[in-house]
Amino acid sequence: MIHPVSSHTGTGAVAVTPHHEATRAAMRVMGSGGTAADAVIAANAVLGMVLPSTCGIGGDLFALVHKPGMEQPDVLNASGRGGSGLSAAALRDAGHTRMPTYGTSTISVPGCVDGWEALQARYGRLDLGEVLTDAITLGQEGFEVSVEFADTLDRLTDSLIGQPSAAALYPGTAPPAPGATLIRNDLASTLHAVAERGRAAFYEGDVAATIAAATDGILTSDDLAANTVDWVDPIGLDVFGLTGWTAPPNSQGYITLAAAWVFEQMGPPTDPTDPAFHHALIEAYRAFAWERNDVVADPSYAPWDLAEYLAPERLERRRRELKPDAIAPWPQPTPGPAGTASFCAMDAQGMAVSCIQSNYFGIGSRVSAGTTGVFLQNRAAGFSLIEGHPNEAGPGKRPLHTLSPTLWTRGTEPALILGTRGGDQQPQYLAQMAASILFAGMDPAQAQAQPRWSLDTVEAGMGSVVLVEPGMPEPVVAGLAATGHTVAAGPALTPGWGPVSVIAIDAVGIRTAASDPRVSTASVAGD
Repeated sequence: MIHPVSSHTGTGAVAVTPHHEATRAAMRVMGSGGTAADAVIAANAVLGMVLPSTCGIGGDLFALVHKPGMEQPDVLNASGRGGSGLSAAALRDAGHTRMPTYGTSTISVPGCVDGWEALQARYGRLDLGEVLTDAITLGQEGFEVSVEFADTLDRLTDSLIGQPSAAALYPGTAPPAPGATLIRNDLASTLHAVAERGRAAFYEGDVAATIAAATDGILTSDDLAANTVDWVDPIGLDVFGLTGWTAPPNSQGYITLAAAWVFEQMGPPTDPTDPAFHHALIEAYRAFAWERNDVVADPSYAPWDLAEYLAPERLERRRRELKPDAIAPWPQPTPGPAGTASFCAMDAQGMAVSCIQSNYFGIGSRVSAGTTGVFLQNRAAGFSLIEGHPNEAGPGKRPLHTLSPTLWTRGTEPALILGTRGGDQQPQYLAQMAASILFAGMDPAQAQAQPRWSLDTVEAGMGSVVLVEPGMPEPVVAGLAATGHTVAAGPALTPGWGPVSVIAIDAVGIRTAASDPRVSTASVAGD
């Protein structure tokens, strides 16, 4: 079901998140003197409470932060590493040819709480107790189950019901109906401890021991205590008259910017109802997506220097391989389902934050850390089991990450904050939104309402298999087919194709934000 787009235009604080309770928390925090950094932490904690099928403190976090006058945003990489018990050789000996999707072997150290502490220490203004108040209260007093969350719990009943922390999600051992009230005192208690004692409450002591015990030796208490986050330089590219910024590898974010640059250089029409517009964007994406699994890894093991990922001469070589009337024969990645939440905020003082946090596949590994309310991510599923591969699974390494936040600047001022969930497809949705807003001249609400395409799973060496949302103009579908794409209708219910969070800021500082109509709870609010 496609829901109405909500939007906001103004010059004050603004927040966009996948759930109205998270948006409300972000705005309350900024209204209480907090920064945009405080706001996204508050939103993140609420999302982990009311939509644990998308994110939670058992997962990882990336953020881009920009303050007026900064030459480039700061990037926070709060993605965790493989545990001491992770062994690619052992998994190969057990008969695995690729990483399992679920289970204890897919659990890596959760980076989220360390990310909160780092984000707040550098850019926050309120104490953590104030920032986490909304999430804790919702857990203690209860919240209304959304249609999307009820559907997820129904689908995952068999794989979750035996987990200790599932008791709060399945009152009476049955999945709740939409509109029912859930109370999650288990997670509220864990968040309360984090509010009082910071990272120590999560990475040391009882919670850490409970996490380690749940992983069958994959993670140890020492792995958790030793976890660190990194503030790193972004990678950026001039495109669409702005500078686009994203997180460097181990994130796949470079694909968004590379695709946008090649798309612009191909000189397509600016009309999204013209099939040539979509053909150029699909081909620009495919020109880089096929290589991702071979070149994105922990930067200590990656095969390239960071500058190589967006080197203009490399991008230009790929552009020359593309044709306006035919598809290029690139290999393809294999997308997978994902559970992620992207949210953004901008405070009255001009700090802009694009944040993304994830359990990875839905509710992650399907393993909970005892009765803490914490479900542990399966991000280690992003590793390779190929011996000698840069992304080969191993202790202390960060896996290839799908999380791909972006932030675009006009000189030293923010111009666009843009992020989405969607796993492997994140660069697809971000490139489409950036092209619609920055190339086709749409406002955020118009761009959110545009039908999207998504590349479906295909085998290496095959062509372009494209799913299109209902409402995609028939001339676009026919035009794509005529240039060699295999086009199929996507599902009528498309919450997985978003929600995209977006705030656009014009040259005089007017901020325009819009929610994604694909998810009923997505919302925007501003002063």
